[in-house]
Amino acid sequence: MKIRSTELVQGFRHIVPYINIHRGKIFVIMLGGEAIKHENFSEIINDIGLLHSLGINLIVVYGASPQINGNLYKSNMKSVYHKYTRVTDIHSLECIKQEAGRLQLEITARLSMSLSNTPLQGADISVVSGNFIISQPLGIDDGVDYCHSGRVRRINKRAIYNQLSNRSIVLIGPVAASVTGECFNLTSEDIATQLAIQLNAEKMIGFCSEQGVLDNNSCIISELFPNEAKEIILNFEERNDFFSSTVRFLRGAIEACQKGVKRSHLISYKENGALLQELFSRDGIGTQIVMESTEKIRSATIHDIRGILELIRPLEKKGILIRRSRKQIEVEIDKFTIIQQDNLIIGCVALYPFQKEQIGEMACLVVHPDYRSSSRGEILLKKIIYKAKKLNLNKIFVLTIKSVHWFQERGFSPVDINLLPESKKKIYNHQRKSKILMLNILDS
Repeated sequence: MKIRSTELVQGFRHIVPYINIHRGKIFVIMLGGEAIKHENFSEIINDIGLLHSLGINLIVVYGASPQINGNLYKSNMKSVYHKYTRVTDIHSLECIKQEAGRLQLEITARLSMSLSNTPLQGADISVVSGNFIISQPLGIDDGVDYCHSGRVRRINKRAIYNQLSNRSIVLIGPVAASVTGECFNLTSEDIATQLAIQLNAEKMIGFCSEQGVLDNNSCIISELFPNEAKEIILNFEERNDFFSSTVRFLRGAIEACQKGVKRSHLISYKENGALLQELFSRDGIGTQIVMESTEKIRSATIHDIRGILELIRPLEKKGILIRRSRKQIEVEIDKFTIIQQDNLIIGCVALYPFQKEQIGEMACLVVHPDYRSSSRGEILLKKIIYKAKKLNLNKIFVLTIKSVHWFQERGFSPVDINLLPESKKKIYNHQRKSKILMLNILDS
């Protein structure tokens, strides 16, 4: 079935702002071994190639825990852990190096494909691996020698920046050399986290078996703050889950978030296109770990005029709102409050005070169609009530032809035109027959 041209145009217009936002930024993508072995991995690779083609600087960090465990099992060796960290003796290290090398070649080969009838057709992607990470041993803890298990000691940031500036994808595995020439086994979450922090990455992205972090009702939690993510980890650990991709990623995401990485995203490796849906749609599809909410309510500035116009024009064309010119909004911009998400304005409202009568008019209350089933309208109303009280107003009123019941449900009452401020009465449009509703905010 062919996509209707209007749907194609609308969809393209919807994602272009995100393309502009992401272009030139650094993303660290953490590919766990579970994601690599899943049947959807080829689609993930295709989507990574697409991100590269859009001008995003990519560092791909891959893990190999299930592959390593399988290799150890075949070699009749046990996987030994202490405090949730693998103990890597010299024999285990050889198996780990073997798997790490194999996966490096496989991922590089997949990213190098340019076959016809695939998303990578015609792509010319340079994939670079090297000694970008310098490791150090974990040492001994509680009498347990971690042997060849290590952590990140230093990152060759200049070398990575050079490769990214040359439009290469940087691919980093779980084995890194030390200053003494030894090899150590590192966790992918440690590598990805330190890279994201030290390279000032815009995002760190990881994959898990679910759509993201789920609440007790199996619904996706779209946004988590670090303290909330810590509680989630504790809940997992109470169920003896110390090693799942969700737990491992959250541990790294908390540190990354607290040290300056704006957003860390956790999405499903099973969902085809999850990476694109998370990055190029307003609400995403997985879970974000952030220091502050990605959605902000604030006073409008001159830079928001275009976004406000795009939001209100459809309602003006339908006659629901009175048309406002760009110049009028520019003059009145200090009256507007907006809700912003990902640099996009999804809601607005204006307050016009009549100080003599101690009354304010709430006007131009608009929420983007995609968010009208949420509470954004009430959030804007509460913000206007707060602003009105700060201006020492006693009441606010609205003129509406379509939303009478919505306002009545929130405490507004129909009133006569005589209760309007004198200056407003003079310009009231009798042909439009707008209903007048008023709220006593001293009771709110």
